[in-house]
Amino acid sequence: MSKERLFFKTFGCRTNIYDTELMKSYVKDYEIVGDEENADVVVINSCTVTNSADSGARAYINGLKKRGIRVILTGCGAVSKGKELFEKSSVFGVIGASEKSKINELLKAQKPFFELGNLKSIDKNIVTNYENHTKAFIKIQEGCNFVCSYCIIPSVRGKARSMDENAIINEARTLAKNGYNELVLTGTNIGSYGKDTGSSLGRLLQNLGRIPGIRRIRLGSIEPSQIDEAFREILQESWLERHLHIALQHTSQAMLTIMRRRNTAFRDIELFNELADMGFALGTDFIVGHPGESDEVWAEAVANFKKFPLTHLHAFAYSPRSGTHSATLKNEIRGDIAKSRLKILKDIVTQNNFKFRSNIKKPLNVLVEQKNGAFYEGFDEFYNKVFIKTNRDILKEWVVLERFEAKMEANYAQI
Repeated sequence: MSKERLFFKTFGCRTNIYDTELMKSYVKDYEIVGDEENADVVVINSCTVTNSADSGARAYINGLKKRGIRVILTGCGAVSKGKELFEKSSVFGVIGASEKSKINELLKAQKPFFELGNLKSIDKNIVTNYENHTKAFIKIQEGCNFVCSYCIIPSVRGKARSMDENAIINEARTLAKNGYNELVLTGTNIGSYGKDTGSSLGRLLQNLGRIPGIRRIRLGSIEPSQIDEAFREILQESWLERHLHIALQHTSQAMLTIMRRRNTAFRDIELFNELADMGFALGTDFIVGHPGESDEVWAEAVANFKKFPLTHLHAFAYSPRSGTHSATLKNEIRGDIAKSRLKILKDIVTQNNFKFRSNIKKPLNVLVEQKNGAFYEGFDEFYNKVFIKTNRDILKEWVVLERFEAKMEANYAQI
């Protein structure tokens, strides 16, 4: 008797990519396929950070249901929307983060299930391989202790808790032996790593950097307040990607207060300029259109924003999440205004990024990730995309580009 076929669909962040690979390792009695068209069952690892994330997952679920495919929901959306979808029979089953290891037995039972579990678990198993990826992701912590007014994530991921440091080191060693020499550290709030175990992100990075075979370590998002002395000690290490993503969320002090953020605008400006002077490309998150973002607040934000040497930006319009403090606030901002503000920020950073790339005077180190048409594609140490034209097969290789051309959309090279 042939096995039923299982497809994993991942929405959202790098942490979800990790969790998906971990869940795959628990599947024993199903054939995992790479195309949903061939699947009998689809496991959706969902995101719930915005309304559009929820609606995207819901639309995907509806499309699968029409084709008679059984749908299993996991991820952040399992906590925020799982009960509603399960009771409507929109999904066949719901698996919470703490129940990932039970996926095989739950599916084998062939009965609808709702297993949300708790928000206190820590993954015990490790991921040793990443299908269709040239780099490897390592989840170093779960959860967040921040209470930002707009954010639903602490309520669906739980309090911050760190993975065992020795387990992380062993996972990294295994991945390096398996040929992965770029690691991406991920988690809900990775800068909080070690606060509950007497360690720190800086110390962990020092230990990871000593592993033979690791050429580059990339970090997920960190908070300005989490750049401590231990972290500063590794800033000049050759294996640390020369790009840091530091979450600001806003650049008006008035708005940071409304958002219940821990960072302060003027200290942030000093920190970013210090890091830029050290040669780092710098990215951030930014929410426009949050309640209270008056014309005066916005003017202050833009004036400050221009003082930041930002080269990368993950910005989006505010989306009210049920159960958060921000969802109760008045003084809402119209959608068209939020959209126009979003464009202003993106245009500023696009110009900054082009100027940054145009001023690079040293060779670029690129890990080639895929081939798309006539070009190979990869990212350099500044997390900028590079398109490479060559007659030889360089897929999954590291290449050093002595010469390249900075165009507005990306860097181009020929070897």
